Amino acid sequence: MTQRTKDLGVNGENLAAQYLEANGWRILERNFRIRRAEIDLIAEREGMIVFVEVKTRLSNKFGRPAEAVDERKQRKIIMAAGVFMQRAEFAQCACRFDVMEVFKLNGEWQLNQIENAFEVNG
Repeated sequence: MTQRTKDLGVNGENLAAQYLEANGWRILERNFRIRRAEIDLIAEREGMIVFVEVKTRLSNKFGRPAEAVDERKQRKIIMAAGVFMQRAEFAQCACRFDVMEVFKLNGEWQLNQIENAFEVNG
């Protein structure tokens, strides 16, 4: 991963966190990691925990950002979310998995939050 790509991703995560906070979410964790899995943002609002995968692109040339969250990536996020939810203070909370698309359109940053982008199967 190049430094430019890394900086783009950090910028997208910052924009996504600002968006969530402006909409009443409290950011609990950023870049929560276990072994080979990471969750970009974990937020809480009114007892709901949301695990957010942020995908940032400068254009839609190679498809929508959310299309990069394939089944393999979803499994990793779900595994990490399970570890996070085992904490006593969150054990009884409802949760969901969102994807936040951050992309440039006509020179302006756009954000698209896809709620319940995927689910735990089984």
